[in-house]
Amino acid sequence: MSTRWRPLVRDSLLAGARGLALCLLSIGASLALFVLSVLSMLLILLGVGVFTTPLVMTWVRMHANQRRLLAAQWSGVSIPPPYRPLPRDLRPGVTGMVERTTVLIKDPATWRDILWLLVDAIAGFVTALLALAPLVYGLEGLLIMAGLWVPLSGGYWYAVVPVDGFGSALLCGLFGVLFLSLGLAANRYPLQAHFLMAKSLLAPTRGAQLSQRVEQLYETRHDAVDSSAAELRRIERDLHDGAQARLVAMGMSLGTVESLIEKDPAKAKEVLAHARSASAEALTELRDLVRGIHPPVLAERGLGDATRALALRMQVPVEVDVELPGRFEEPVESAAYFSVSEVLTNAAKHSDATQVWLDIHYSKAAGGMLRIAVTDNGNGGASLHKGSGMRGIERRLGALDGVLAVSSPSGGPTLVTMEIPCEVSRARG
Repeated sequence: MSTRWRPLVRDSLLAGARGLALCLLSIGASLALFVLSVLSMLLILLGVGVFTTPLVMTWVRMHANQRRLLAAQWSGVSIPPPYRPLPRDLRPGVTGMVERTTVLIKDPATWRDILWLLVDAIAGFVTALLALAPLVYGLEGLLIMAGLWVPLSGGYWYAVVPVDGFGSALLCGLFGVLFLSLGLAANRYPLQAHFLMAKSLLAPTRGAQLSQRVEQLYETRHDAVDSSAAELRRIERDLHDGAQARLVAMGMSLGTVESLIEKDPAKAKEVLAHARSASAEALTELRDLVRGIHPPVLAERGLGDATRALALRMQVPVEVDVELPGRFEEPVESAAYFSVSEVLTNAAKHSDATQVWLDIHYSKAAGGMLRIAVTDNGNGGASLHKGSGMRGIERRLGALDGVLAVSSPSGGPTLVTMEIPCEVSRARG
């Protein structure tokens, strides 16, 4: 077989195998769960459904989430979950079961899931079967031509051909080649249609998206307020414990100099030198504090040069690739800079990496997107749920509608990606 056709044949056979798996899921799991869901809802009238509905709906959502995962992995179709979060203060016992059932019944996504189960058991089965049928039917035609499938003695039809002799068997072979060619060329499209149909029912409606957006904005607003308050407390603590204490000590030293300058000039000179040293240390601490609030290089030179300067200060070698068309709004540059700083610091402290790669690019697609990727060759194991650093980055980016993703299998490598929707505020001169 020519190397040109191998990828096509491989992809077609893979689509056929996936179609078979989806057929079994549609006609088996979807149909069974639809029957269980309807029965459980009807049993609510008798009181029994209060206990069965939460369990059945858990199975339904697991089945729907599995289909979402397959849609993303097999066809690149993204189907976000639309479910409302369950209250955290549900009471135990029968009362809690009643509350849980009530919440599930009031969630429109529950009814859309049940409708999807029925549609998937019928139309979903058909579309999945279309990804497999041309290959199987074409293979049957070739087997008939070879005399390995049915006797060439009449009583059997293949497509529009009655199998009654060698001539009809040859015709079956021609039809088999036609069906196989059709399957090899187009059986991926029914698979795509299967997942697009699932998306039309499993994805959030516009109302649900708006509701989720309002909830997200509510959370990010509180996160932004909390972050600002924490930052102010940090600045106050650093000033109180650092520069302020040194300035007070320096004032006391100058008072001592006043009393010693005539009695013991040598001692006064020694105290004065100590005060000068303390003033230099206080100035250094104030500069570090100001740099922590908003680095001067970030304000003067922009995100690209600021991250390059940041990479030079890291203990681990950092290879930087920055391609930006200009400057962005100050909150965007600040959030991106401090997020990169946190990720690079984590890589230097915890990953045992010997090399880090930092890529920052801007895409004009979809209104503009700043994309940042930090990769290291360390031992992996990073997670959004470990420590407060990643959660802090997530909150910082969330205030700007940004997203954070971490891929860090055990043994490495670790890839941290950040995306911030934004527009160029000032083009590069």
